[in-house]
Amino acid sequence: MYPHLTTLMLFMFVAAFTPGPNNLLSSYSGFNFGIKKSLPLICGVTFGFPILIIIINSGLIIVFKKFPILQEIIKIIGSGFILYFAYKIALNKNNEEQKTKNPIKFFNMLFFQFINPKAVLFAIIVVSTFINTNESFFRDTIIVLSVALIFSFVSILSWCLLGKFLRRFATNKKFIKTFNYVMSFLLIVCIIMLYI
Repeated sequence: MYPHLTTLMLFMFVAAFTPGPNNLLSSYSGFNFGIKKSLPLICGVTFGFPILIIIINSGLIIVFKKFPILQEIIKIIGSGFILYFAYKIALNKNNEEQKTKNPIKFFNMLFFQFINPKAVLFAIIVVSTFINTNESFFRDTIIVLSVALIFSFVSILSWCLLGKFLRRFATNKKFIKTFNYVMSFLLIVCIIMLYI
């Protein structure tokens, strides 16, 4: 039996449900496009984070430990993408054409996990803390990936549902514009917090 399951689940809960770029983008998407059109985003995060764990677990963590500058480079590139998302969200005109198209696609979100500073940091912590490199390596990896998959899905879906729920109160364009500005601002706050 895996001895750290409760600790792992608690850690994954905090990592998955606390505000971050994935969750804020999910709320924005649920608010502006609904759940059905947000499925590519939900699936991109759900599968992207476990794939990131697999890659880090397969040896990338050794590279990060040997060359810590790579983490800083990923942090800077990821911050740039988050700023880009914030810019796009703030300038969302919310016209009829945009209601039918969600700018955030499956592969965008899948690949975003590899430069999302929060996702990379938590993946490194998960691999170095919860996966034993000895005889239980395979078992630990399967358990960690299963927990990551479940928490990624439930978290991103919950934030998307929150956005969809808030849409009920969007009775005018001013409310929608304010919501988008708040989401954009919170993404910028995420970046600031990475550098404090």
